[in-house]
Amino acid sequence: MPEKVWHLKEFRLFEQLSPEQLARIEAHARMRHFARKSLVYLPGDAAEAVLLVVSGRVKICNFTADGKQSILTFIEPGEVFGELAALDDVPHEEYAEVVEPATIVLIPRDEMRRLMEETPIWTVALTRLFGLRRRRIERRLRNLLYRNNRERLVHLLLELAEQYGHEWAGGVQLDVPLSHQDLASLIGSTRESTTVALGELVNEGYVQLARRRVFIRDLAGLAASVDTTAPEVGVPP
Repeated sequence: MPEKVWHLKEFRLFEQLSPEQLARIEAHARMRHFARKSLVYLPGDAAEAVLLVVSGRVKICNFTADGKQSILTFIEPGEVFGELAALDDVPHEEYAEVVEPATIVLIPRDEMRRLMEETPIWTVALTRLFGLRRRRIERRLRNLLYRNNRERLVHLLLELAEQYGHEWAGGVQLDVPLSHQDLASLIGSTRESTTVALGELVNEGYVQLARRRVFIRDLAGLAASVDTTAPEVGVPP
């Protein structure tokens, strides 16, 4: 079985496609390997393909008015990004950077449109994925507008626990490496302010940090500190 088709069949998003459709993707798609910190595309680049992460992790970012990086979301294996290419002929407005060495399949825009027209149930699944990502981003933007720095950070950690957490040693381990700067870029803050807020959470016994990893020692208590309920670990909102 061709390599790219084998990878596609491993992901739930592509289960609704027929063997013929998968073979057609194989014939038109390209597979590329990216090193850590390499750029997949930049603002202004033509959006000629929809991209599928086979392995690794990618972050979607833009720059604020004062030139700081703002992380919009992380893209995991089995997820697609650059999806506006499938809907409109517009260049990319953000940039995509590889967080962990990644293998990415590039599916031409015309082929994606054809698949969406042929298979409505697949289009619904794809739309749900895009909608889930947008809801996460919109929720984080609301937090940026109405909460202080500590509250933003706590809500972000709860979101990450929901998306990337797994139970471990009485707490929750986040399965995504995050530097202080990454966390700051996700909540629209400075690294210095974020480090201070993290220190407070560590001192209060909510969080433990080690080598770009975050361990939440008291998920329920962390949620209660911002008057909300603890999320289900590893379950998308």
